[in-house]
Amino acid sequence: MTTNDAGSAPKPPAKDPWDLPDVSGLTVGVLGGTGPQGRGLAYRFARAGQKVVIGSRAADRAEAAAAELGHGVEGADNAECARRSDVVIVAVPWDGHAKTLESLREELAGKLVVDCVNPLGFDKKGAYALKPEEGSAAEQAAALLPDSRVTAAFHHLSAVLLQDETIDEIDTDVLVLGEARADTDTVQALAGRIPGMRGIFAGRLRNAHQVESLVANLISVNRRYKAHAGLRTTDV
Repeated sequence: MTTNDAGSAPKPPAKDPWDLPDVSGLTVGVLGGTGPQGRGLAYRFARAGQKVVIGSRAADRAEAAAAELGHGVEGADNAECARRSDVVIVAVPWDGHAKTLESLREELAGKLVVDCVNPLGFDKKGAYALKPEEGSAAEQAAALLPDSRVTAAFHHLSAVLLQDETIDEIDTDVLVLGEARADTDTVQALAGRIPGMRGIFAGRLRNAHQVESLVANLISVNRRYKAHAGLRTTDV
């Protein structure tokens, strides 16, 4: 007798991996939104019609940067940015990563947090990857924010291209990592809001280190070829 003969219901069909949610109504906060990467992401999301709030340690600095970006971007201090946002992108420098997140644990509780920080060192030979005690920047964020839903994405994007107003599309994929499919689907959908980008699921947070580390290789590519290289995943 087969399992189905015994009366159990058949398994539902596998979910289409490109069946992603509508995220157009979400407010995106960017911690570190006055830095190159943060400004670039804020600009691209706002240009795509997303509501965006950028955060900084100083509210006046964030407000000034928001006014420069236009497209309805608003500025606030980091705590207010976190409170007002549905999804919060962490784009702060690595050396301030832990301190920033520790200070915002309460404001980030219950939020979907997207860590795009790359722990890197630099010497005369160029960029090289650092490995945090927790394994990666994303895993450090998850450890520091037990009441948040932490994902990792947007590591391999050129800040130069993101901020270039003459570029309409950015031809690249965004690798997305996380523990819950609903969360990674949301981040993939957000990536897809930017013309030319796709969000690609790339595993759980334990795999974030190699994704973060790959930025060191891309820096080497860019220096050799005078480029702003990104990534494309074939056969997907």
